[in-house]
Amino acid sequence: MTAREWFWIVFLGTVWGGSFIFNALLIREVGPLWVTALRVSIGALGCWLFLFVMRKSVPRDPVLWLKLGMLGVLNYAIPFALFPMAQASLASGVAAIVNALTPIVTVIVAHFWVNGERITATKAAGVVAGFAGVTILALPALKGGGETRLWAIGACLLATLCYALALNVARSFRDVEPTALTSIALTGAAVTSLPVAFIGEGLPAMTLPGTWLAALAIGLISTAFTFQIMYRLLPLVGATNFSTTTLIAPVSAIVLGTVILQEVILLSHLTGMLVIFLGLTFIDGRLPRLVRSRLR
Repeated sequence: MTAREWFWIVFLGTVWGGSFIFNALLIREVGPLWVTALRVSIGALGCWLFLFVMRKSVPRDPVLWLKLGMLGVLNYAIPFALFPMAQASLASGVAAIVNALTPIVTVIVAHFWVNGERITATKAAGVVAGFAGVTILALPALKGGGETRLWAIGACLLATLCYALALNVARSFRDVEPTALTSIALTGAAVTSLPVAFIGEGLPAMTLPGTWLAALAIGLISTAFTFQIMYRLLPLVGATNFSTTTLIAPVSAIVLGTVILQEVILLSHLTGMLVIFLGLTFIDGRLPRLVRSRLR
């Protein structure tokens, strides 16, 4: 990947790490189903506004709308509900750490996907290093016992599978204008999430200004804005490389959690971050190329 593509990978990972903090703020007043419904609905409105301002064309094929709506359910509605649901039992940083397993799941899914990306030795080494870093980050929380629950970790793992599948499915829509793609997919997620939230949790009661700000931030910044970038970047870097954003998210979540939620950064967190960045260089292939060039 180029330096510019790496910049956007790191940027997206940092912003999506912040979404775990917004989740933690939102679930203080609303249930996880409403966290999802608010995020995708506000995100969809932001995307449609951007689309009309930029005067982008909108596909009229109803079959395409249905497919993109289903992609939205897989990529947004389901995982966006699973993470806040898990965060009722997991700290925001721990949820982001488990989410960092997405590249591992994506590499496996992409390897068996039709016309997918095959696993190379370098990428495999990068994934192993990334997984090692995630493990180091997770050890303090896992040792705590009472702070984490098996079902919550399982929910996060199921969300990573949704992301891995969606990243590979999204490659088939590379001819669709990214703004229209994001708008329609988020609309599909909103149409699904809103009635489920009403039925499952009733009307939300948001009284704190911080809750409203978190809802706007996670909808407009962590969703509408970032997914405009995502669908432009994904065809350029591929599903496996793009999934490394989830290795950066734990770093962002832990740092922001320390500043906003007063969580403590441990030595194991810093060690895990360094190992994760090492894994990123292997997945990108830059470090092995540099070592080979030096040896020559």
